[in-house]
Amino acid sequence: MPGTDHVATHCPYCSLQCGIRLVSDPVDLTPDDFPTNRGGLCAKGWTAAELLGHPGRLLTPLVRTDRLRPASWTEALDRITAAIQASQRRYGPDSVGCFGGGGLTNEKAYLLGKFARVALRTSAVDYNGRFCMSSAAVAANRAFGMDRGLPFPLADIAETSALMLVGANPLATMPPAARYLDAGKANGATHIVIDPRTTATAARADLHLQPAVGTDLALANGILHVAIREGYADDGYITERTTGFDAVRASVAGYWPDRVERITGVPEHRIKQAVRTLGEAGSAMIITARGAEQHGNGTDTTQAFINLALALGLPGRPMSGYGTMTGQGNGQGGREHGQKADQLPGYRRLADPADRAHVASVWGVDPAELPGPGLSAFEMLDRLGTEGGVRVLLVFGSNPVVSAPDRDRVLNRLRTLDFLVVSDIFLSETAVEADVVLPTTQWAEEDGTLTTVEGRVVRRRRAVTPPLGVRDDLAMLTELAGRLGRGRFFDADPRRVFDELRRASAGGIADYNGISYERIDREQGVFWPCPSNDHPGTPRLFTERFATPDGRARFVPVEQRDPAEAPDRDYPCVLTTGRTMQQYQSGTQTRRTPTLAAAVPEPCAELHPDLARRYGVADGDLVELRSRRGRGVFRAVVTDGVRPDTVFAPFHWGGSSSANALTNPVLDPLSRMPAFKSCAVSITRVGGATDPLPAVAEPAGNTDLEDPC
Repeated sequence: MPGTDHVATHCPYCSLQCGIRLVSDPVDLTPDDFPTNRGGLCAKGWTAAELLGHPGRLLTPLVRTDRLRPASWTEALDRITAAIQASQRRYGPDSVGCFGGGGLTNEKAYLLGKFARVALRTSAVDYNGRFCMSSAAVAANRAFGMDRGLPFPLADIAETSALMLVGANPLATMPPAARYLDAGKANGATHIVIDPRTTATAARADLHLQPAVGTDLALANGILHVAIREGYADDGYITERTTGFDAVRASVAGYWPDRVERITGVPEHRIKQAVRTLGEAGSAMIITARGAEQHGNGTDTTQAFINLALALGLPGRPMSGYGTMTGQGNGQGGREHGQKADQLPGYRRLADPADRAHVASVWGVDPAELPGPGLSAFEMLDRLGTEGGVRVLLVFGSNPVVSAPDRDRVLNRLRTLDFLVVSDIFLSETAVEADVVLPTTQWAEEDGTLTTVEGRVVRRRRAVTPPLGVRDDLAMLTELAGRLGRGRFFDADPRRVFDELRRASAGGIADYNGISYERIDREQGVFWPCPSNDHPGTPRLFTERFATPDGRARFVPVEQRDPAEAPDRDYPCVLTTGRTMQQYQSGTQTRRTPTLAAAVPEPCAELHPDLARRYGVADGDLVELRSRRGRGVFRAVVTDGVRPDTVFAPFHWGGSSSANALTNPVLDPLSRMPAFKSCAVSITRVGGATDPLPAVAEPAGNTDLEDPC
């Protein structure tokens, strides 16, 4: 829609999906008075338009001979088709895989899952959301029968009397959400933050609990122990709305406050203060995020906080409940509609015959044609190029060379592939390794829908015309399906794809059947589940029953386990990773945004002053962090805002400053989430404050093109 009229659309970054207005000629971006952000934006949102005319933008397909070189779309798609067909003839359907992303629109995520199962007939499909939301999703499904990040609108946070945030730092990672925290404080709410760092959010809390990394589960069980002992458990709610409480009560009996203090480092009196705050509040919320979830026991840790919320009678009550802060732009919708290894659209289960039959009928295929569940994201990546593993991989909307744990291991596996295809807007660290790179549209150049952290389905509207030669992923997948003889099952029009998604999700847990583009426009988004056109949508879940067969929530006993990797003489410190305000995910976009790159030009590692003195490190020095898997060099920031036994590093950079070169790929046994938040490292001073960091980009030695990052 070229012209001067402002087009209402949404920020391309986090799960708030803040409303913005964009005009194409000249490009101008302003915040919108959308319910989520009400005219506010963070630094990433304000600068999102800087990438639309970026000189490093990919504008033509690239193919590898001895190096990557520009090519026509015909040549690029011919090569991909030939590689797929040759691999499947020799190794079978599962030798070709797809790796998606939590930033893809609902339409793209849906079509990618369908492409894998109908065009490729492969079980090998998963996405980077497995690295983000999977532990909370498994725990919520186990307890409530349904996974929606927040089962209430964001605005309810401003109305609750007590709020506990666990491993969440929304003031830095999604600043427009701060308006709800500020409003809550103005209304007299008490805020508790559980985090090993004194983050911006923790610094403004009424009570900050600072446990050792990997001990959140013990802390949750300890809080529940005291709540039961001091009479704060809601016996009526437990009897009427839940099952399994007796087993949980028995399991937390041994988590006495003094024992929990020894495990976590959180003083006993502060544990009791947290219990009184939650137990005496007229309404209360417990919200977890990646700090609690990205561990080898992340599902159980999340479950412990859900147990606490259920015992206090919070879920389903006004201005109360349990929720989790989805991170990626479409982290919610991206995991609902079929790009996960075990799911079909609408949160249907691939292993369930009735679910398979319903989706197959919408797709017009025999249910027997659909493959079974495949491997989770890291498991698929870890078996690339091996016997029985994927030999040809198609990557859409993801940069696993930066975002996956144990970076060097993943990079080596990618290099064993017979053929790698990457669709992206820039030559990312993963795209540099590809045999074919496909230039795709950016957020402002496409139509589609996304689902916010609160379960609100919103519209992304095309505001500018894509550069000549750039195609969107729906068109790529549809054309590839046609070349594979399955084109009759596919459509590249986003509105028609969404209408098919609605039918496929109908009757499922994530039911979008009553949501249309027109309704979204009229109502500023629609909350799922929304099973019919006359249904109002569901802003608040669980008010009357849970999504379990008997309508009751499930308590699940869980026990503290030590982190998979403990510090020792060689690796005496704990590394935890996370986000910064100015960067996003793997940094493919934000590290190329001039304003953001100038604000945070290099990655820093936070060390407590006591830890810094032990290793002779001053503020601004270069430090090398080394784990059993790799090494990374960072600029030291000496601060008392982190525990003395812990180092914090952001994960947005690649190359020599990749935090994920160090992280532990051990997986949660239920969610298959890697343990990003805890690994053992050593610290060595390797330079002074005036010494430059080594280059942070992956070497682009196999390409004729220069990576502008």
